[in-house]
Amino acid sequence: MANRFGRTEWAGAFGDLGTLIPFVIAYVKLLGMSPTGLLLTFGLAKIVSGLYYRTPFPIQPMKAIGAAATTQATQNFVVTPGAVYAASFTTGVVWLVLGATGLANRITKWTPRPVVTGIVFGLGLKFMGDGIGMMSDNWWIAAISLAAAVLLLTSQRLPAMFVLLLIGIGTAAFQHPELPALLAHMRPGFHMPQLGFGHIGAGEWFIGSVLLALPQLPLTLGNALIAITEENNRLFPDRPVSERRVAMSTGVMNVLSPLLGGVPMCHGAGGMAGHVRFGARTGGALIILGTLLVIMALWLGDSVVTLLALFPASVLGVILFLAGAQLALGVGRFGGGRPTRMVALVTTAFALWNVGVAFVAGVALWWLLPGRRSESGPA
Repeated sequence: MANRFGRTEWAGAFGDLGTLIPFVIAYVKLLGMSPTGLLLTFGLAKIVSGLYYRTPFPIQPMKAIGAAATTQATQNFVVTPGAVYAASFTTGVVWLVLGATGLANRITKWTPRPVVTGIVFGLGLKFMGDGIGMMSDNWWIAAISLAAAVLLLTSQRLPAMFVLLLIGIGTAAFQHPELPALLAHMRPGFHMPQLGFGHIGAGEWFIGSVLLALPQLPLTLGNALIAITEENNRLFPDRPVSERRVAMSTGVMNVLSPLLGGVPMCHGAGGMAGHVRFGARTGGALIILGTLLVIMALWLGDSVVTLLALFPASVLGVILFLAGAQLALGVGRFGGGRPTRMVALVTTAFALWNVGVAFVAGVALWWLLPGRRSESGPA
């Protein structure tokens, strides 16, 4: 199927803003990273993903690395932009090796089906919970936004995302009277990205590789390899992907990202659910959003982060909540007998906390439970 660029693809393009905007703001405001490199690498990666996969195959920040870096949660070590660049490169090399050697396919092949089901369902519930937390920023706006979105979810004439964006812009204008002045002082001009490798010292290689990249690997395995492959092939059986392709594309974009001052990125099942929930059906949605990000990165620079920070968290929470609902509903019923349902439920519970731990716990329980041999085998 060729990529499309119609009304619904434009609406679906913004279905992953609930995860993208908060992480971009945190990286810039808390870690002092350049927004030009951040947005440029995200934009280019989205364009390539849309052209390559031809489905709404998302590009998201790696959440464990992003959370640890922006909260300085690495014990006595200080996380700098250089450490984030090192984490991206290390992660990229690991996934290139897993893809090139076929290990990514083998890991997925021997992952029991209930574990995959539990990971996907748990991710959906977690996104819904995170969305509710963001909606609590302003319940009135969230309630109006959610009601409007639910009423328009199936509308082709007026996609729900367009209404959510209008509500968000209107709310920002009301809550921030200084917004017109900020817009008036914006001076578009060409901005060059900063090369990331020049900022990496020996200590930053250690922090990035050991303290940031390694804890991210199990999460990426569960969400950005197993779950996204499952979700794509369920929604778009005419455009299937393999674990090897996903691992290789994850590796390539993370090895190249530091060259332009970018951060660790991955593919995520929740991101695809968000794009699809709001109308995207082809890679055109990724190309649209990626192109907008590239333009903003090169011509708006620091100003774009100020504008993004004004967008209401309550509206972003609605987007994230509906993306999670889309992902969770795709699981359907837990099939099989008691052992299968037990593994799926335990994996779901752990996935609400940590997807990497959920993967390990689910696989271990599957092989330990008596009676599992009479149930479904590996996925």
